Amino acid sequence: MTFRELVAQRTRPIVTAEFPSIAGGTLEKVKQEWDRLSSLVDAVNVTDNPAAHAYSSNVSVAIALQNLGADVIMQVVCRDKNRLAVQADIVGASMHGVSTICALTGDDVTAGDEPEARRVFDLDGPQLISVATGLSQGQFLSGRKVSDPKELLVGGVENPFAPPMQARIKRARMKVDAGAKFLQLQIGYQPELLEEFMAGIVANGTAKDAAIMPTVILTKAARALNFINDKVAGIHVPQIVIDRVANAEDQSEESYQLVRESAAHALSLPGVAGIHITDFRHDDAVARLVSDLQIGPFHQSLTKGIA
Repeated sequence: MTFRELVAQRTRPIVTAEFPSIAGGTLEKVKQEWDRLSSLVDAVNVTDNPAAHAYSSNVSVAIALQNLGADVIMQVVCRDKNRLAVQADIVGASMHGVSTICALTGDDVTAGDEPEARRVFDLDGPQLISVATGLSQGQFLSGRKVSDPKELLVGGVENPFAPPMQARIKRARMKVDAGAKFLQLQIGYQPELLEEFMAGIVANGTAKDAAIMPTVILTKAARALNFINDKVAGIHVPQIVIDRVANAEDQSEESYQLVRESAAHALSLPGVAGIHITDFRHDDAVARLVSDLQIGPFHQSLTKGIA
């Protein structure tokens, strides 16, 4: 099934993964990374200058993956471009078949390696969702018509771990009301907050109207958790979690088990439609995770083979 079909029907847990950021190079690098993920996930997120670092453009990588047969989710952030450029990117990518968009406000430039860059933020996340929805319906923000508009699947992100909780629950509802059909959640290490958030968006109907996908991040050591806690805005890693990995005999294995437990917990919650995976390990951990959790297209193919 396609990602679009899974979002609409939710007949099984959806698995998406963040595609590695491409810093130049050739199309062969894109193919190598896609070959590693193609049988494991339902779709891949193409990032848009993540953490305020410059990479090959989201549009170029999304088109390259589309040409390889990938189901692509093209992230679009508000930090770097005004409404004209953002609309041009979305409509331009759709000409090549890229029809799934994930809207993000984006990290501030101070998170990156060029903090002197000028901020744009002409739109915020909910506004960008509304703009993309309008483009799907055949109209630019100005009211001008889009020639031969393509039906877009529009999504967004939300952070269940950033207070105040009720504001986050309302913001998720706002994004779905603006047209989002799926929400990928921010990484978090406080399962009780994810439970509270999911209970809230189940209660207000958000989880019924959109596919909700918590995110987990594959790391190898306590050092990575410390970095996330210290340097990544909006993410808090409790000291007890860092100590669990730091004090383990095998930090790599303990890091993996932490993620496996987090993913299993997220998938057990009412209203959760799937899981989004970010991979800092760059080993076989994505394959291991989807196998251990028995989710994703690879597991489905095995199940059909047995049947």
